[in-house]
Amino acid sequence: MSHTAGALAGIRVLDISRILGGPYCGQILGDHGADVLKIEPPQGDDTRSWGPPFKDGVASYYMGLNRNKRVQHLDLSSAEGRDRLLQLLEHADVLVENFKIGTMERWGIGYDALSRRFPRLVWCRVSGFGADGPLGGLAGYDAAVQAMSGIMSVNGEAGGEPLRVGLPVVDMVTGLNAVIGVLLALQERHRSGKGQFVETTLYDSGLSLLHPHAANWFMDGRPPRRTGNAHPNIYPYDTFRTGTDPLFLAIGNDRQFATLCQVLGRPELAADERFATPGGRSTHRAALKALLEDALSGFEAASLVDRLMAANVPAAPVLDMDAALSHPHTAHRGMVVDIGKDYRGLGAPVKLSRTPATYRHAPLTPGTDFESD
Repeated sequence: MSHTAGALAGIRVLDISRILGGPYCGQILGDHGADVLKIEPPQGDDTRSWGPPFKDGVASYYMGLNRNKRVQHLDLSSAEGRDRLLQLLEHADVLVENFKIGTMERWGIGYDALSRRFPRLVWCRVSGFGADGPLGGLAGYDAAVQAMSGIMSVNGEAGGEPLRVGLPVVDMVTGLNAVIGVLLALQERHRSGKGQFVETTLYDSGLSLLHPHAANWFMDGRPPRRTGNAHPNIYPYDTFRTGTDPLFLAIGNDRQFATLCQVLGRPELAADERFATPGGRSTHRAALKALLEDALSGFEAASLVDRLMAANVPAAPVLDMDAALSHPHTAHRGMVVDIGKDYRGLGAPVKLSRTPATYRHAPLTPGTDFESD
């Protein structure tokens, strides 16, 4: 891939974070051209051991979060390590850290201690709950925050137990929010000439994901219930059985519903007063699902999905990981990338026309200083 300068070319990022949220932020900044130097403790980021699978003793978990960075090892608990960090901060635009709150302050290198020395530095902290308040300073973990933020309460089969989302959604959204915060602060720096403190927390990010359940609760005060794959407000927006494999329908308006009924050979369903409006379809969802699955039983899923999508009806096959990552459109969108012979990972989802993401450094690339301009 061409190494055209990215949108963040010239921005120097010191990533002293570990685990997921902070490193994910650093990787995104690196994908878009920032020079990212990752500082790890002498034993390395904990996620190097989060496997299997492993390659050359390093877990895939680590490899998925640390490309486009160069790595050096420093013991920040030592005076020598802190002195070296201060040298690096002289040339940095952004610091990303997720130490337990109070750790860097105890070492004498917290934001309050250093902000005057580095007035243009954008300091991004990723934490569990923030520094103060009833939960301030406590450690946060993705699954625990899924549990206490309400996410698990709305995830799972109808009538079943609360269920964790099957990927670290809170950690990843916190990392995305960190990227947004860094970019906002860098943009503001153009006006003021000053950096600032940016904070994203797992707790805030978990709560931010509660739409539309929170909006529903604010309006009517009714606790949401688990609905499996079905949407709480819209129907048919659910997984349905066919004559072969399941498919997912995501019908959002009357036109889409009428077209679905035509394709299925059941136009009378669109005229049924129970199903004539979005609210009616949602209210009478159990009856509607039974009627639709009866109609769908005569269809083969893959060919029906093609027909529905061609008719502008949102529908999708339910693919496993292998099928999704091997799909021709995945390749077309550049969502699987290779660096050299030993690295393969997910591509950057944000596409820019003049300054696209580039993939320059495989994980574990050594580095001792920022690259020269």
